[in-house]
Amino acid sequence: MTSPFDITVVFAAPSGSAKLLAPRGLDTPQASSLGCTVSGATISETTEATTGQRALILTPDSDRVELRYRFTPDPAAYPDAMFAPRQTRFTRAADDLTEETAEIAPDADPLARAQAIARATAERFTYGHPEEKFNDGLDHVPALGCGMAEGSCVDINTYFIAALRAAGIEAGYVTGYFFPAEKRDHCEDMHCWVVTRIGGEVQDWDIAHHLKLGSRDIRPALNPKPGFRAAMAHSMGLDFPELGIREAKLIAEPMWIDGPALRRVEGLSIRLHHPDLPGAEGSA
Repeated sequence: MTSPFDITVVFAAPSGSAKLLAPRGLDTPQASSLGCTVSGATISETTEATTGQRALILTPDSDRVELRYRFTPDPAAYPDAMFAPRQTRFTRAADDLTEETAEIAPDADPLARAQAIARATAERFTYGHPEEKFNDGLDHVPALGCGMAEGSCVDINTYFIAALRAAGIEAGYVTGYFFPAEKRDHCEDMHCWVVTRIGGEVQDWDIAHHLKLGSRDIRPALNPKPGFRAAMAHSMGLDFPELGIREAKLIAEPMWIDGPALRRVEGLSIRLHHPDLPGAEGSA
């Protein structure tokens, strides 16, 4: 797919609803973001305090809100801020995780070591969406040792990126949308993946998709599961002082601003509009 494309995110906004926070879209080596247009809400912008990325504040003025993200296939660099180590409860490796990681392929070159850490991470998870996360209530990312935990892409990549950074490997966390090949032009929710930067070269990693395909032989690549993806934002533990929000886990979908916290929007319609996708509804 080499043409410009759009992604629309549509949802119902009840009368008197709160404001929302939404990403603006992220540049990557696969596509450049042209930003987001909004109907059904007035918009302003805010800046995340530690990464400098901009986000949208939405105030609904209709019962239906639509965000339309536009991308071109022109490659762009990931932002440097994405790779900067940050001390948040979602990225801070516990001492036991640091010690565990130090024993994983310590004499290998950095890329081979990153792959060994990816495979070790995969051995510690089964894919799923548990109500209780392995790091709930903690101010750090703990080691799982010889045990296993059920985890989503968010949980798995939380562990993976903390381990990579504990090993001194530059790594960033990307949030966005993935449209599985079997669903063609729609998906139900966000997805995330990890990017390493080694010797100035970037590598993309998607452990969750390998696990979905029944493999723990993790290799750097996008789309081990067939489909199409686009990035919306980056990093975890985000601060928006203007909104009183501190250490929000992430943003990818629009989120209701609920006091100092963010709350998911229910009933999202997420569609890909791409002229190279035959038969896709509403191709751009």
